[in-house]
Amino acid sequence: MSQTVKPYKNSELGKKEQVTQMFDTISGNYDGLNRVISFGIDIKWRKKVLKLVAAKNPKTILDIATGTGDLAILMSKTNAEKIVGLDLSVGMLEVGKTKIIAKNLSNKIEMVVGDSENLPFDDNSFDAITVAFGIRNFETLDKGLAEIYRVLKPNGIFVILETSNPTKTPYKQGYTFYTKNILPIIGKLFSKDNVAYGYLSESASVFPFGEALNNILRKIGFIDVVAMPQTFGVATIYSATKK
Repeated sequence: MSQTVKPYKNSELGKKEQVTQMFDTISGNYDGLNRVISFGIDIKWRKKVLKLVAAKNPKTILDIATGTGDLAILMSKTNAEKIVGLDLSVGMLEVGKTKIIAKNLSNKIEMVVGDSENLPFDDNSFDAITVAFGIRNFETLDKGLAEIYRVLKPNGIFVILETSNPTKTPYKQGYTFYTKNILPIIGKLFSKDNVAYGYLSESASVFPFGEALNNILRKIGFIDVVAMPQTFGVATIYSATKK
């Protein structure tokens, strides 16, 4: 299992509350800063997620930890009739709602305040569920994944996009240097929250990836679990389904 890493070391709040507070604080800068930090490559990764989901022709899609809605908006390119973006951070959702209105997608995408570990949906509700760069923020990973399994329809697709750690030289050393030294500096320069991007770096470094996360998904009950490393392994796309 992953180690519990929290944004604010001196806070008595639980991880869930701290993560919500952090994202509320950085919501206004989040989109632009993400493009800078990832050199824009995250857009390419999300398009690969879109391709996987679209191939299943889903009618209902849930995007968990949707943030400002980038992936939920991208999912509008599928034939889905209803897309729900769920997040704990009201600040992030408000930014997302503005983007959705600007793109005239309000009739298709609904943004909902909610907890990934206590999803406000019935069993077997969605044909596809996605999580991009949010699963490592779950307070209890197993509980969050079990909830996703519960609300996913049988034969539905579950796709995760998450940071991972390169294992081959010299990518491993270069990535470690970048995340520990450069990324927090960029975060401090552009963000109102000095610790946010340090947390994002630290949480990524200890989160299970590759076969370790595959095994956790299988333990929950998912089948056909596949991990697809991206860009030398700095991110991984995971695909799974439900019996």
